[in-house]
Amino acid sequence: MGPVGRRSMVRWGAALLAGAVVGLGAAACSSDPNSIAAQAQSGDRKGYISGDGTIEQIAPAQRGNTVALTGTTLEGEPWSMKGKDGTVVVVNVWGSWCPPCIEETPELQKAWKQVQAEQLDVEFIGVDTQESAESGLAFQKANNVTYPSLAYDGGVPLLALQGKVAATPTTLVLDREGRVAARVSGPLTATTLRGLIDDVLAEA
Repeated sequence: MGPVGRRSMVRWGAALLAGAVVGLGAAACSSDPNSIAAQAQSGDRKGYISGDGTIEQIAPAQRGNTVALTGTTLEGEPWSMKGKDGTVVVVNVWGSWCPPCIEETPELQKAWKQVQAEQLDVEFIGVDTQESAESGLAFQKANNVTYPSLAYDGGVPLLALQGKVAATPTTLVLDREGRVAARVSGPLTATTLRGLIDDVLAEA
């Protein structure tokens, strides 16, 4: 192939790469709250549906019923939304087998420490999925996670989340009445989570 042909191939390759980057950017900025990335598989990890980080905020007048989440923590203690009236509750669905969950764990812990330090009326509860309580607890201890998580229990806790969890991880912010006020499908940062929490706390 001559120099001109090689230059044409380079330009074609660059254009193709640019198109791919634009495509990825469009997916990340999608306004569809149910936009879910392709099925993912990583080595010997289980297959899972990974969200693209899309954020959905729901106006108070459009929120559904109170989330009746209940279960047993990884430590074997009972936990329930009962008695949480007036409290903003952050629910994070995760699994130690899920790479994006591992990625966001320090961010969740950072946000949790912030709301504790500021003595805000906010609680965090994780919902571990598709693994034993022993595996989930070992992961939490290894990563210094200090808020509780509910054990998988065959997926029973997930049934209370009103079909809002189509990806792992998913984070829900529940308002003071226990209704879903915001959802992030995919990994998030502490900054994003604090913004969603603060928005709900600011509601009259």
